[in-house]
Amino acid sequence: MIQVEGLTRFYGSYKAIDNISFHTEPGEIVGFLGPNGAGKTTTMRILTGYMPPNEGKATIAGYDVFEQSLDVRRQVGYLPETVPLYRESSVWDYVDYMAALHGMSGKKKSDRVGEVLEMVGMIDRADSMVESLSKGMRQRVGLAQALVHSPKVLILDEPTIGLDPRQVREVRELIRTLGEGCTVLLSTHILSEVSQLCSRILIINKGQIVAEDSPETLSKRMEGAIRFSVRVRGAAPADVAKVVKALKNVSEVHLLDDGVEIMSRGEDDARPAVAAAIVKKSWDLIEMKSAGMSLEDIFLELTQDEPVSDEEEN
Repeated sequence: MIQVEGLTRFYGSYKAIDNISFHTEPGEIVGFLGPNGAGKTTTMRILTGYMPPNEGKATIAGYDVFEQSLDVRRQVGYLPETVPLYRESSVWDYVDYMAALHGMSGKKKSDRVGEVLEMVGMIDRADSMVESLSKGMRQRVGLAQALVHSPKVLILDEPTIGLDPRQVREVRELIRTLGEGCTVLLSTHILSEVSQLCSRILIINKGQIVAEDSPETLSKRMEGAIRFSVRVRGAAPADVAKVVKALKNVSEVHLLDDGVEIMSRGEDDARPAVAAAIVKKSWDLIEMKSAGMSLEDIFLELTQDEPVSDEEEN
């Protein structure tokens, strides 16, 4: 649905994105992660036709982003981090106006405006002026305008910013539902959102894609050795650690509050030997579970702090 090949963008001498390539499939929710200044917002602005690249090519739903810009905009719903709302307009009038810009009219337009305001939980504030809304409510109005023309692709830049926990949950459920019928490219700093919503993640750092895969596969690729934790009844964690450290296929042991974390040596799986050693001591093995890398661990491993340019802040 989205196909990106070799995109590069300069701001003066600063290279915001550097020869990046990726793709998304129809009906896929893809997380787009990176530290501030990594190139996320620049990439999104290029894909939505807000700016051209210096090099490279991108297509959305088969249309060239640069040569068929109007066709692309008919296929894409875009929610920027800072939503450009008309503060002097009512919620209904603003979304109605955006629907008209997409060529909708009459009853079809009215029905669709009501439908999307219901979807984002703003139908009861349809007559409110935008300037009277909280930041979270303005964010939901921005989401309504991104949805009003039933796009095939949604590009969402921090869609839950400013929302309270209940609203965040509602928007997550909405995005999950929308992902059943369209492709979603989701940029967020809330890593739990990516874990809950996305089947695949792209991690960008210093303008380059440094990882692309499902969270589970990335974790396995980066872990190397098998890590797991155990809880035992009948012995203190320090005593358990002393026993398992002596096993030849155990490379590291770390004390936890109520157990120990163990790393196998190389590609060996130390779990059978650890379980046998615990049973031999006549201790009760209460729990043994994987201690794989979290998405936060992966993100921190693949990225690092960098200076942020004036032009690119996200």
